[in-house]
Amino acid sequence: MSPAARKSRLTIAATSAAIGALALAGCSSTVTGTPEPSAGSDNNTTTTTSPSGADLNGLLIDPSSFPAPYDALVLPQQAISQAAPDLSGIPAGAEVSPPGCKPADQDFGPAGTAMIVGTDNDSRSTISIELTAVDGPLSDREEQLEQCGEVTATKSGATSTVTSTLTPAPPIGADDTLAVRQTVASGVGGDAVTQSMLTLMAQIDDVRVSATFMSFGSASPDTTTLDQLFTASVQKVKHR
Repeated sequence: MSPAARKSRLTIAATSAAIGALALAGCSSTVTGTPEPSAGSDNNTTTTTSPSGADLNGLLIDPSSFPAPYDALVLPQQAISQAAPDLSGIPAGAEVSPPGCKPADQDFGPAGTAMIVGTDNDSRSTISIELTAVDGPLSDREEQLEQCGEVTATKSGATSTVTSTLTPAPPIGADDTLAVRQTVASGVGGDAVTQSMLTLMAQIDDVRVSATFMSFGSASPDTTTLDQLFTASVQKVKHR
């Protein structure tokens, strides 16, 4: 993916039809649309159900859980397939080297993934909470990240390099936990783009909780808010 294409994909435009993930064109990002409550309240929100019967959309924390300056919204289902791959830095359908370093296939449909994203326009950053239905342990992903410290992803003639470093796992009650810092470098010269991420993960039964701080600016990760939202998300899944 070219830098320009990556930037355009990173714009959140919440409409009844579609949404892109986070746009950081130039020095600002734009969020439009109305935050949606997570399912479980009295509305007609589409239910997302994991293999064990968990309502993934209903297990998302509410947009009001995000403190200022984050403006949060639940992603429409049709937008998740665009937004979720950005959290790994590897576009869907990309050729990956070394072989075996591509994230496992993910169900972006209503039975597989639910996501809420909060955007801080001033710092050009987002915090995303993603719930996924999985059929394997979190240790599989940890082992893959250990073996794939630097990955090259190529799609449509554009190449990016994803660098991953495992950090101490978050101390929270779950079947397993994981933390990883990643950078995604693409483009050259004046077109170079560097995406920085810090992701906290936890797995409870067949539901995986991921909380990711993503930035294209120079701001340090907002670890306080990230931890707060991650903890709230894990607790909601545990006590479902």
